[in-house]
Amino acid sequence: MTVWPAGARPTVTIVGGGAAGTLTAIHLIRAAARRETALTVVLIDPADRCGRGVAFGATEDQHLLNVPASGMSALPEEPGHFVAWRARNSFDTSGGPTAFVPRRQFGLYLEDLLAEAERAADGLVVVQHRRTRAVGVRRQASSVAVTTSEGDEIVADAVVVATGLPEAGAAWAPPALADSPFFVPDPWAPGAVDTIRRDRVGPADVLLVGTGLTAVDLVLSLTGKGSRPDRSVLAVSRKGRLPRVHLAEPKLAAIPDVAGWGSDLDTLQEDVRRYVEAVAAAGGDWRPAVDGIRFRVATLWERLGEDDRARFLTGPAGEWNWLRHRMAPSSAVVLRELRAVERLTVEQGEVVGAEPLTGGGLRVRLSGGTEREVGWVVNCTGPQADIRLLGNAFLDGLLRPRASGALASVASAGLGLRTEHGRLIDEAGSTEAPIWTLGSLRRGELWESTAVPEIRTQAVGLASAILDEVAPLPRRLEDGRLVSGHHPIARPRDPLGMPLSTTAEAAAAYNAGLERILRLQDGGEDLIREATLADPGFALAHAALAMLGYEAGAHTDVRVSLDAAIEAVGRRGDSRETSFVGTVANRIDGSRALGSSSLMAHIATYPRDVLAVSAAVPTIAFSGVTDVQREAWDLVDGLAPSYGDHWWYISLLAFVRQDQGKFEEAGLLAESALSCEPSSGHAVHAQTHVMYETGQHEEGRVWLDHWVAESGRSASHRAHFSWHAALHELALGDTEAVRRRYYSQLAPPTVTGVRGLVDAASLIWRWRIAVADWDRATGGLGLPPAFEGEGAPPPIEAVLAGVDENLILAPQTPFIAVHAAIALAAQGEVPLLERLRVHCARADDRTTRTVVVPICDAFIAVTEQRWSDAATLFGELLPALVKVGGSAAQREVIEETLLFCLVQSGRADEAISVLGGRLDRRPSPLDLRRRNAFGRLAAGR
Repeated sequence: MTVWPAGARPTVTIVGGGAAGTLTAIHLIRAAARRETALTVVLIDPADRCGRGVAFGATEDQHLLNVPASGMSALPEEPGHFVAWRARNSFDTSGGPTAFVPRRQFGLYLEDLLAEAERAADGLVVVQHRRTRAVGVRRQASSVAVTTSEGDEIVADAVVVATGLPEAGAAWAPPALADSPFFVPDPWAPGAVDTIRRDRVGPADVLLVGTGLTAVDLVLSLTGKGSRPDRSVLAVSRKGRLPRVHLAEPKLAAIPDVAGWGSDLDTLQEDVRRYVEAVAAAGGDWRPAVDGIRFRVATLWERLGEDDRARFLTGPAGEWNWLRHRMAPSSAVVLRELRAVERLTVEQGEVVGAEPLTGGGLRVRLSGGTEREVGWVVNCTGPQADIRLLGNAFLDGLLRPRASGALASVASAGLGLRTEHGRLIDEAGSTEAPIWTLGSLRRGELWESTAVPEIRTQAVGLASAILDEVAPLPRRLEDGRLVSGHHPIARPRDPLGMPLSTTAEAAAAYNAGLERILRLQDGGEDLIREATLADPGFALAHAALAMLGYEAGAHTDVRVSLDAAIEAVGRRGDSRETSFVGTVANRIDGSRALGSSSLMAHIATYPRDVLAVSAAVPTIAFSGVTDVQREAWDLVDGLAPSYGDHWWYISLLAFVRQDQGKFEEAGLLAESALSCEPSSGHAVHAQTHVMYETGQHEEGRVWLDHWVAESGRSASHRAHFSWHAALHELALGDTEAVRRRYYSQLAPPTVTGVRGLVDAASLIWRWRIAVADWDRATGGLGLPPAFEGEGAPPPIEAVLAGVDENLILAPQTPFIAVHAAIALAAQGEVPLLERLRVHCARADDRTTRTVVVPICDAFIAVTEQRWSDAATLFGELLPALVKVGGSAAQREVIEETLLFCLVQSGRADEAISVLGGRLDRRPSPLDLRRRNAFGRLAAGR
């Protein structure tokens, strides 16, 4: 019987209801609801409940996830979602986000999230769970029919193959073993472990063949509660080793830049070895290197030819899997204890023969000639890798030759199916059939494609692609051009789908430049300038150059670019482009208030205009749309429906969360963004702030230096990242490291202009007053060695020589004005400080008048050594500093100056109180030493 599940509405059939299928359904429902698209989703899986599959169908709490809970969110834009769900559902959260929790909880989570998504769709999307098996598939004119084991055909507009690898591989088993009732070929078959547990007759020992993560779970099951007290387990494999162990406190992944790595297996192996050793030497552990390489594996795998891939599978793959797939620390503790009491033995070997024992059980012969009498032998070698050997009726149907060719073709030694971004490539090389796949069936083309983070990302991409296929946005005519949704079909688009009124050649250059800007990489404005040369009438490119010059200090003639944009948009430009040009003009020529309101209005109408949003909420810049933090936060939060899980938006959200003091969430968001785009400077910037504000100074310095040298090799604002690393070193009290970094990375002529003022000059001031604090506090006890001689802070004059005078004496924003005051105080220039104060007092901007002017007064008092007056002024100003913009780490320079003034004025008790508050929220070796020294000073010692 042929079944059309929902009449005229589009239908998507998902074959497989495990993690991959359920994640696909969740994201299809969410995406359809956002588009207001009616849809029917049919899940075909014989299991009673969705979300389980082999991976998460475990029922025992000792079977743990192989990654921390913080890495298991189903929603990329909410990396703490699974952790929050566990808390809402009263699960034990004592281990925090980094706990390794029972696998069954993730299955419950997926089931719950699927039901929640369906409820939120409010009838727009209908979900049907067909508790049956898919056994066949055929292509129809404009649809695909899936045959079930009952003989029904479910006709759909699109099909997703989410079966995973449904069969365990046991071809290694000798015939006498394979035919024995005491051999368990699939340990995850229903009741398999219970059968062994109930056995009290035969030999107590159990032989596990394979020593990977499956074996870990079986050991825990067979020696835990309810097992025979005399039971012991022997685990054998060719290498005879258990999986490696996760760190109890995970470290951030160190993602490499693999552009210069080789393209053959031997060279790549050497590149990987060298990289792992370098990361381990710098940070003390190899795991961050392996975790980082994981995000580059698809790129490296694509470089290998088929011969090299086959060679990898027969050797190096085992080593990689051993390093990559690790067990939870708590599981490792239990296994170590079992080995200590000889209830677990792990040996190198293979099963070469078996014969039955009288009364049950087996005598097993191992390579090397040893024999063991065991009650059971359990296959823990994992699934059959070659999908052609699975014997799965549905997959065989996809690969079966037809008159028009098979609907699918295999990739790399049968590891999976060939696809184009997840859409199946048939035997003829076409992607015409509307059939997609994800997860383990893409291993042949990606290698790393079995963990939740990869499957989640693929599910999100499939949801969008499938909806574009089965329910494209309505088409209409606009100005005589065919339009799909808001996008003229004949026009190129930017990376976020916004149409561009230009040629394909100019659009390609513009998009390449925009992508570099989104990543915070150098060269973006150069590529956009190329776009204006390719098409002088490209208004958006001219406006972008003007904005980048005005907002971010890019090398361009702002006035020339703006005039060119205004002229061009009058001849050719849609409503979005006209609005953007007008917004840039208001930012440059209008008042600050007009520029901000114009930008906010533009974003409200065109929220996916990423260049406008970048100008409104910069993470490394000097202005922004508002001085009120909450307005910026609300703006970013409100953009979520327009961006969803886009890595750039998640990066921006991470920075907002750290600004809000939500450091745990910010760190998870940054990790999520970097897993999608390792070059995202915004995500790195957010993570750097998280590490500084939570006192992870040594790890933060190492991680940041690594990123700048690898994935951030092309990063713009390198000076700012160096400044962050120097702050970590200053917090550690390692002023010799600060000195080396300054002269190699922050001193002129390497750093000049606005970055010289904001980064280099402010660092010198912080460095100087930290030294002076110590000198005053020790009262003749002498300075630490690092503060003497070459370790002393450098003079400020060389930095100021590389900064335009107008930037110092006539700054346009409160943020720049504060840093100008700092630099002039470091130079001891009272007359210039007074000139700056006059300029700020005359400013239109209220924050400049009410906050920066008193800051100038305080720095004048510092320069005149009126320490108590300066301390009082700085203390009163601290609550208002947030209005000047910048980050908490940047504004902290004022608090540092307050400490300096308090000590110099003899108010050591107040300095101790300020430092105590900081130490309560953030560890710092330097602050701890200073507080102790100030305590001696206060006591008169």
